[in-house]
Amino acid sequence: MSKAVDTEQKRSWVSIVVMTLLCILWLIPTFGLLITSFRSIDLINSSGWWTGLLGPFTAENYAGVFQKTDMGTSFINSFAVAIPATIIPITLAAFAAYAFTFLDFRGRDFLFVTIVAVMVIPIQVALQPMLDMLGPRGINISGQYVSVWLLHAGFGMPLAIYTLRNYMTTLPRSIIESAKVDGASHFQTFWRLVFPMSMPAIAGFAILQFLWVWNDLLIAMMFLKPQNSTVIVSLAGIMGTQGQGWELLTAGAFVSMLVPMVIFFGMQRFFVRGMTSGAVKG
Repeated sequence: MSKAVDTEQKRSWVSIVVMTLLCILWLIPTFGLLITSFRSIDLINSSGWWTGLLGPFTAENYAGVFQKTDMGTSFINSFAVAIPATIIPITLAAFAAYAFTFLDFRGRDFLFVTIVAVMVIPIQVALQPMLDMLGPRGINISGQYVSVWLLHAGFGMPLAIYTLRNYMTTLPRSIIESAKVDGASHFQTFWRLVFPMSMPAIAGFAILQFLWVWNDLLIAMMFLKPQNSTVIVSLAGIMGTQGQGWELLTAGAFVSMLVPMVIFFGMQRFFVRGMTSGAVKG
């Protein structure tokens, strides 16, 4: 018995050491990028980032980011894109997942498999058809926020439906049946029971969707007007055609990283609260 306990303890320590090493290896490039963002271009070109651990440090790169870009407007544009593009697919996917889980209708399984199959289609394949459909030859909304909302919602909804539907299948059906007996409508059942109990999955997908939309470059560059450029598009325009000004990107990366970090840690607390509330039955 004691040997088994010793073996488990050794395995646990090994796993801790391995995970610690993996985390360190994962953070080294980010740490190097942080050090580089506080170094001058001459020092960056003449020596490695590890030689600048003790300085000298400068904030010139961060000042250059705000001087060469309208960062305040870009942040507002990013919020104007990311918030609706996160809420829309989650809302529609939650209703769809409820229907696929708790409603019986003809072709339900076939339709669900079809939606899941859409996930294998690369975004790049659909860009030209989307440009034609949303451009002047179509409904002519290309360049507006609504076009980006629709694209991110369309590309993100299949994964959201798949994730939320799989989570809802684990919910106790006895609660749903009790709501039906009490005369609750499907909307009341969804909003008062299924939605709160599904909060862990909803919060988890919201984090992924927001990070995906916030860090998007391709769709925002192709379907938004220059005056509506997001933070990532503005940072991509800092660097010259011959690679000059790349040192500003090191600082810009951390400027653009602030909001996702705040959202992630804020939603993480909400995620844990959703897990504890969803775990209580009765």
